[in-house]
Amino acid sequence: MTSTAPETAAPGSAPAPASEVELSVGGMTCASCAARIEKKLNRMDGVTATVNFATEKAKVSYAEGVEIDDLIATVTKTGYTATPPPPTAQNRNETETETAAGAEPDGELLALRQRLLVSLVLSVPVVLMAMAPPLQFDNWQWLSLTLAAPVVVWGASPFHKAAYTNARHGAATMDTLVSVGTLAAFGWSLWALFFGHAGMPGMRHAFEFTVSRTDGSSSIYLEAAAGVTTFILAGRYLEAKSKRKAGAALRALLELGVKDVSLLRDGKEVRVPVAQLAVGDRFVVRPGEKIATDGTVVEGVSAVDASMLTGEAMPVDVAVGDAVTGATVNAGGRLVVEATRVGADTQFARMAKLVEDAQNGKAEVQRLADRISAVFVPVVVLIALGTLVTWLFVTEDVTAAFTAAVAVLIIACPCALGLATPTALMVGTGRGAQLGILIKGPEVLESTRRVDTIVLDKTGTVTTGRMTLQEVHAAQGVDDGELLRLAGALEHASEHPIAQAVAAGAIERAESLPVPENFENVPGLGVQGLVDGHAVLAGREKLLAEWAIELPPELAEVKAAAERDGRTAVAVAWDGEARGVLTVADAVKGSSPEAVAELRRLGLRPVLLTGDNSLVAESVARSVGIDEVIAEVLPQDKVDVVRRLQKEGRTVAMVGDGVNDAAALATADLGLAMGTGTDVAIEAGDLTLVRGDLRVAVDAIRLSRRTLATIKGNLFWAFGYNVAALPLAALGMLNPMIAGAAMAFSSVFVVTNSLRLRSFE
Repeated sequence: MTSTAPETAAPGSAPAPASEVELSVGGMTCASCAARIEKKLNRMDGVTATVNFATEKAKVSYAEGVEIDDLIATVTKTGYTATPPPPTAQNRNETETETAAGAEPDGELLALRQRLLVSLVLSVPVVLMAMAPPLQFDNWQWLSLTLAAPVVVWGASPFHKAAYTNARHGAATMDTLVSVGTLAAFGWSLWALFFGHAGMPGMRHAFEFTVSRTDGSSSIYLEAAAGVTTFILAGRYLEAKSKRKAGAALRALLELGVKDVSLLRDGKEVRVPVAQLAVGDRFVVRPGEKIATDGTVVEGVSAVDASMLTGEAMPVDVAVGDAVTGATVNAGGRLVVEATRVGADTQFARMAKLVEDAQNGKAEVQRLADRISAVFVPVVVLIALGTLVTWLFVTEDVTAAFTAAVAVLIIACPCALGLATPTALMVGTGRGAQLGILIKGPEVLESTRRVDTIVLDKTGTVTTGRMTLQEVHAAQGVDDGELLRLAGALEHASEHPIAQAVAAGAIERAESLPVPENFENVPGLGVQGLVDGHAVLAGREKLLAEWAIELPPELAEVKAAAERDGRTAVAVAWDGEARGVLTVADAVKGSSPEAVAELRRLGLRPVLLTGDNSLVAESVARSVGIDEVIAEVLPQDKVDVVRRLQKEGRTVAMVGDGVNDAAALATADLGLAMGTGTDVAIEAGDLTLVRGDLRVAVDAIRLSRRTLATIKGNLFWAFGYNVAALPLAALGMLNPMIAGAAMAFSSVFVVTNSLRLRSFE
């Protein structure tokens, strides 16, 4: 998966060729791991790398002379794993590899859940016996050891492995504190049980607040070792559930593509996988089917719904010689198309690449807990060592010195820091789901506080996304009901989306429609036939003109006004006279004006962005109260518009629902996808609005801001607790058991604070 691109060179020298590769990186446990890998790769000559912890990928640009194996070796030497993309990743028509890769995180999550449940079941009795003397029967300590040993050895093994890897490379993370603290407490307990007096029958564990034990050989800290491990595992599990899967948007986009195609061979149709399609091949597309690839129509007339790619609500009429785009829908008659571009060259595949690049290049908001731990962990280890040395020097009491040092490590175990984000996120997302809002992960929340501009896609977001009958204008002396009945009966026989909109409107207002006779579809103009003995025409004004029928001035003005507002006018005539004009348009959702007003009250500046024409866009904008309109833009232009707004200093939120919005949703600082839209838009967005009501976007931003405030409050408490408790532990005012209890209370506080989000209205 390499591609050649120009690299900036010194003046007077030839540009050196550069290649790019995307590596899948394994073994990262926090954002500091990504930073370490990135630093190591960037130290290589001719290499520029960006490592994304959220997607677990490294995007590397490397000069000639550097091999992919060299990059993988550097990542491996840093203590992590790296694999190049599979050869099939470039084939946009095959998704098996992508789907298999997407299933891997589920297996990891299941293993973590199993580790957490086993540790929880074993830890609860250990903690209860240690902190409740009435439960301490004879030889209870040996039962505690039996239960705690699997937790500390097997349950905490991910922390031990990560700490060992980090230590080999001279680094320390939160895993280091957890591993050192739990192993120290467990190791002391083993020594006290087997070589001290703690293993004697009748031993009791007093509940004390300070380091006042004089006989360390009778002190065990199994409850601290097991309890801390279980709490940290709980945080990791909740965090893992919240983490967005890497490449989800791209996989969803690929799944929207056509899987097989009816290929014409020697005049016969043969169903083959789309991967076998070559440039020059001819294939058949029936009504309702997706067009397999970019091509040119060589037979047939139809209307093609390209809204998923262009955002234009109006289906486009196509005939022989017209170009069509892969993944668009044939909404009319049978077509035979000759392929002009296949595979990675198609517009659909290029959009997939846009989404991939936008997601990989999206700035990752580093989690505050990991940023703190980069400095906090080494400081805590130094404080623990300083506490040990100081107590030995001042008191010469090995037991008291070790107890105080272990208390420092245990009290500093950043369990609450690990729980601060996922617990608030889980509660916030749970409440959001009840309100029709899906928040994908903690990294999306920071942007909601800073957003000042919200870009709204038109089709399917502000509007319904489907053509509907808007107005009925009958000529003088003609009944509205009769006009609709005759026009609707004729249009009902057509498969064209505009005709179907007229027919649907007629059916709503009439009990039944007559069956037309001698029905004929006039390509590009409209329909004609006999209805109840009347020769009826419905379509463009040009169709009436071919029958020497002119629109009277009042109907001509109605048609002109409709077209000025971006609506489609359907002229209707029968028995040689113009009888009326019907207007059809993509209707504005009833809730859209209220939603736009509420977005303004939140301090956001709304912008309407669409691939539709300017007349339609401006008409819709006026009806909902939007001043800024950007129309007639292609999918790649939408990305450029978002980037331009960002370069102007704005923090941009984007609301959309189609494939054409996916790359812009991924590029925006905050992407809000309408759940009524395509899967790719939903996957590319940071927030999904399940109900398809634009007012939910307002609730989504409010809930996201509230959740972010809760997370920051949790982090402030968790870190403040550590700062306040560390001096107490170092001074011997907390023993490890109380330190473990205090650590547990910190976690309970964080969870309780997060639960307040359930009251969000």
